[in-house]
Amino acid sequence: MHARSCSLISISFQALESETVLAKFRDVYEKMHSALDGMPYAELAISDEVKEQVELMNAQLMRCKKRTDTQDMELSMDLMVILQLQNKEEERNADRAILERLAKKLELQSLAELRAETMAIKKLINNSGSGGQQQQQLADSTRQMVDLLNRFKEIAGVDEKDVLGGEVSMPKSLDKCPSLMIPNDFLCPITLEIMTDPVIVASGQTYERRSIQKWLDSGERTCPKSRQPLAHLSLAPNYALKNLILQWCDKHMVELQKRETEEHKAEAEDIPSLVEGMSSIHPDVQRKAVKKIRRLSKECPENRTLIADTGGIPALIGLLACPDKKVQENTVTSLLNLSIDDKNKVLIARGGAIPLVIEILRNGTPEAQENSAATLFSLSMLDENKAAIGSLGGLAPLVELLRSSGTARGKKDAATAIFNLVLCPQNKARATQAGIVPALLKVMDDKALGMVDEALSIFLLLASHAACRAEIGTTAFVEKLVRLIKDGNSTPKNKECALSVLLELGTNNRPLLVHGLRFGLHEDLSKIAKNGTSRAQRKANSLIQLARKL
Repeated sequence: MHARSCSLISISFQALESETVLAKFRDVYEKMHSALDGMPYAELAISDEVKEQVELMNAQLMRCKKRTDTQDMELSMDLMVILQLQNKEEERNADRAILERLAKKLELQSLAELRAETMAIKKLINNSGSGGQQQQQLADSTRQMVDLLNRFKEIAGVDEKDVLGGEVSMPKSLDKCPSLMIPNDFLCPITLEIMTDPVIVASGQTYERRSIQKWLDSGERTCPKSRQPLAHLSLAPNYALKNLILQWCDKHMVELQKRETEEHKAEAEDIPSLVEGMSSIHPDVQRKAVKKIRRLSKECPENRTLIADTGGIPALIGLLACPDKKVQENTVTSLLNLSIDDKNKVLIARGGAIPLVIEILRNGTPEAQENSAATLFSLSMLDENKAAIGSLGGLAPLVELLRSSGTARGKKDAATAIFNLVLCPQNKARATQAGIVPALLKVMDDKALGMVDEALSIFLLLASHAACRAEIGTTAFVEKLVRLIKDGNSTPKNKECALSVLLELGTNNRPLLVHGLRFGLHEDLSKIAKNGTSRAQRKANSLIQLARKL
């Protein structure tokens, strides 16, 4: 469903609670498919041409259902990864890439969209009832919505506290949250930062001089906001707006930050020489250059653009095979930082980096292995790279990292990358051949990792592939799913994921479901159908209906 199709409702709330709405659409799909599938063509005496049209419509319904399921799983995994990052200090550019993909999918990128989302959350809270389980669920969702909104603001360049404002009647269970106070006209449409030198372009729109000049210098000849062709490239200072901004800042005691300190300017000016240093014949020069590039590539988009524009990507790819382990670590981390930008993802992959990153994933330092996994995840956001990583042998070392005795961060990086890769059908069999099933079972058994949901999400993708399903579909695995569903200590998300996998397996292998039902699952399904998460309720009801047929 298009994010803006329900503009009066919080977009992030739709994402977090999407199953309630999607279940209605899916119910219609299934009923239409059932009706068309059992159509008595002979009794109706319809022509072959009409019959073909009906069968085509039925096939399209099934394709649409499968496609939305895959999109929902990808969105669900992205949300899962982001909401688990409680410690902001652990957040890296790989996590930022996931956040940017989420913001793009949910259409929460511009200031106008962020403000509309803020008002929608306010409305949702003010219109909510009080007390009961439903209110507690709303409070939990609101915490997550506020956290997401804050993160989306950060990547949009809106550095503000107070997202929801004091005029809102907040539930007592929630902390007070702040509001978007900066007038929209004061923010540059490109950077979403307060303008210090606003200028007017030929279309009549106002931008920060530095931002629009960079746009024009890249060869663009249209207005970024209106997309109108520019009649000329002259920039006229907007003195009136600049005075209003200065007055507002003075009144609200807002100090306008300089876009770049002298130190940052000097460092940015060093980038061309650092890129050249990475190709030096002297190891010490290479070592120092790539260490500094790693830091600069993490700091700001401008640095990443300059590094790429001055030939930094080929230079870094050339260093991936360096025998110095620390150089490898700094190099692959620099590529991870650069891969935030989609155009860099293409350049990195086409430059031949993937097999070299896979080699570091196999034999690098622990940190280099983790960041190699994160790099493969970031690159795999482009569909063309998913297939390339799989065909070049990237799944086997990711599986090995997942089952190793390494850090929890490394295992999460590996699981996220594997999930993204097995969205590509060809990679499902490759993952199974690489031993993903025993590795995921080991992850599920390690309660300290807290990665049951990630493991089950990958199992769900694998279960849609016949060859993979044959290995997953064992009575022992079904019993493990049943234990999760019945366990009072399992989280609602655990139960939801376990139900999803059980339904996929049981739909394709009825004896497996019969085996699971022997453990007294009926009562648990009935409880979840009434009190589980929206998605869990739908899966539980589907299992109940399937059980009745059996």
